[in-house]
Amino acid sequence: MSDARTAGDDGGVVSLASLIPRLPKVLLHDHLDGGVRPATVVELAGEIGLELPADDAEQLERWFVESADAGNLVDYLKTFDVTTAVMQRADHLQRVAREAVVDLAADGVVYAEIRYAPEQHLREGLSLQDVVDAVRAGFAEGVAEAAEQGRTIRVGQILCAMRHLDRSDEIARLALENREAGVVGFDIAGPEDGFPASKHASAFATLADANFPVTVHAGEAAGLESISEAVHAAMACRVGHGVRIIDDVTADELGDRLGLLAHWLRDRRIPLELCPSSNVQTGAAASIAAHPITRLRRLGFSVTVNTDNRLQSGTSLSREMTRLVQEADWSLQDLEVVTVTAAAHTFLHHEDRFQLIDQVIRPAFAAARGGRHRA
Repeated sequence: MSDARTAGDDGGVVSLASLIPRLPKVLLHDHLDGGVRPATVVELAGEIGLELPADDAEQLERWFVESADAGNLVDYLKTFDVTTAVMQRADHLQRVAREAVVDLAADGVVYAEIRYAPEQHLREGLSLQDVVDAVRAGFAEGVAEAAEQGRTIRVGQILCAMRHLDRSDEIARLALENREAGVVGFDIAGPEDGFPASKHASAFATLADANFPVTVHAGEAAGLESISEAVHAAMACRVGHGVRIIDDVTADELGDRLGLLAHWLRDRRIPLELCPSSNVQTGAAASIAAHPITRLRRLGFSVTVNTDNRLQSGTSLSREMTRLVQEADWSLQDLEVVTVTAAAHTFLHHEDRFQLIDQVIRPAFAAARGGRHRA
């Protein structure tokens, strides 16, 4: 367990973990329906007459985390039946979106790309465009509320198509129609094993022709073939999770050897949107200490740290980073590298990315390095 220390502003010595909440963070992989406040679920469920597994917010929060500790992705995903049920009205979607932004800003997130599947929010008569509009309004309110609290955050939408369904062409068009209104990327999500990215080839071709960024869930419940399809068939700019790329890395007496796919991702700097706590819950990693993120980071892959679903994992980006420090011996330099990597691979334009890096991230980490360290 790491015991890293750094000098505080007053010359005293404080733990690295205590600095993490104050560090600027960039979040690339966070699901809107996986970040609802438990108290909000309880309140909205009451409005629509939805029976919950627990009526108390604290008990419900525990239910989400315990249910998500399923050891496989399919059972993990069942918890979203509850959150999506309370996100079927425009005002409810707007509220959830606003609160998500406020919560991320309070955790030190300065830029976030939040994803959701519009097709999952149509049961009460909303159109796909209604859903996007409600989320956009909520994000704007959240940014304004965070500013009132003295925090700055910028947020983009990533629209997901469900990979086991057949609306990806429609969602791709929806993303393109809203590219000047806050939608920055496209994704496919949902059950991975048995539902290859190539099923959605026409959607990916449409997006590529329009020069629109794509990230793809891959390499979590399925292995190397899924990752290969993400980067080749889907032409993904980033890989959502991608933890199973470690299966293409072998070790012998001469050290680590990368297979062809691992080399492809590393050499072309295709970033992995790794989500440590979530990956442990779904069985994609054995523990935080044994999570491939640390080995992949040391091997030079472009790794980023993400929350995935803050409610189901009972987590925040600060908590993910703290666990890596305490359980996997990460240093302040490790945290800075993955934060800069995330900022450099947002779906912002180049000049916006490096303004974020040069004016926000590096100065804050330089200040944090102002004292001595020891492991």
